Amino acid sequence: MASTVTSSRPGYGQLLRTRGAWTFLLPGFAARQPFAMLTLSLVLLVQHTTGSYGAAGAVAAVTGVSMAVFAPYSGRLADRYGQRAVLIPGVLAHTLAGLSLTALALTHAPLWALFVAAVPTGASVPQIGPMVRARWGVKLQDSPLITTAAAFESVTDELTFVFGPLLATALCTAVHPAAGLLTEASLTLLGGLLFAAQKSTQPTVAAAEGHARVEHTSALRVPGVRVLIVTFLGIGSVFGGMQVSLAAFSASIGEPGLNGVLYGVFAAGNMLSGLVCGAIAWKVAPQRRLLVGYGALALTASGLWAAHSVLVLAGLGLLVGMCIAPTLITGYTLVENLVPAGARTEAFTWLTGAVALGQAAAVTIAGQLEDRFWGGAGFLVPMGGTLLALVTLVALRSRLATRPRGRTVARGVGHRVPVAVD
Repeated sequence: MASTVTSSRPGYGQLLRTRGAWTFLLPGFAARQPFAMLTLSLVLLVQHTTGSYGAAGAVAAVTGVSMAVFAPYSGRLADRYGQRAVLIPGVLAHTLAGLSLTALALTHAPLWALFVAAVPTGASVPQIGPMVRARWGVKLQDSPLITTAAAFESVTDELTFVFGPLLATALCTAVHPAAGLLTEASLTLLGGLLFAAQKSTQPTVAAAEGHARVEHTSALRVPGVRVLIVTFLGIGSVFGGMQVSLAAFSASIGEPGLNGVLYGVFAAGNMLSGLVCGAIAWKVAPQRRLLVGYGALALTASGLWAAHSVLVLAGLGLLVGMCIAPTLITGYTLVENLVPAGARTEAFTWLTGAVALGQAAAVTIAGQLEDRFWGGAGFLVPMGGTLLALVTLVALRSRLATRPRGRTVARGVGHRVPVAVD
């Protein structure tokens, strides 16, 4: 693929010296941890109390579905009433729900009770990533540092998936099975409240409402968005399948603490490839990049089930991770080309929700496979999810065609940078 690397983009050091940036970056990083820690912490806790990966995966799936369903509404409420008005009750609700779920699991409550408590736990996960990106827009506006901020946010998203699983595994295995979920709830509360307290960097409600009135077209009416939703469901199946299956594999060899390391290798590949992808000015059409990247993802994910050693599994996990970030970034790039400006935030939220929904389904199915069949059977879920999504993508690729016009390219997940059409 022909490409050129951008060399004139302002550096990260200059970005991080932006006045007031650290006031929302640090609490925002802490409050981002739920998405990286919640599923794995739940799987490890519920599996410990029930002895079943199937039950653990099902409870985690309920939180994922709830998150996917309620995330778009959370974003709309933040646009309408302001981030602070949504965050404060949201983080309080999430903390209480997480503590309730932990108590129920430790007291061996029936599975239906865990399902009930999992609904508000997932539904109240704060959507910090989009809120941080909105604040960068307020701070930088038309500054050339906007491009650097976009790449920085993409890497930060992936960094949470390096530290989050490592922290969750270490706490659950070395401290107490409930320590991961308790820490996740504490970080959400502390980080969320500190983030909400930074009023000076919050986008104004009036500006958000004015933008919302520009266009009212629903993102779901765009055929290409529906194709991308299926594509992102497949990516979610990789995240969910890896979380359950790596935990089961590590336990089966008597090294439960290795789970966080293996998942960290997978997430590190994701982060590093995202950093590289964000630095390239691609000349190949995004539709073609998506097809090639997704094909590579399906190919590498299809080999996971056959890995029977730590080194082979780590190597394959690294390759799978390296295929995910470019696919995600390309998918968000296509949203910029397919969706009218007034519906893009909704479109981004639907894609994020699709990842969460795919992850929820994957942890349920992978947990059942690990319980009922051989160790490593859960790795069939990433293979099946990506292959099905790839077939859909190839069959409906024409719906991703875009109009030849001036457009924007995502330098990071959910970001736009104006570029000229070749």
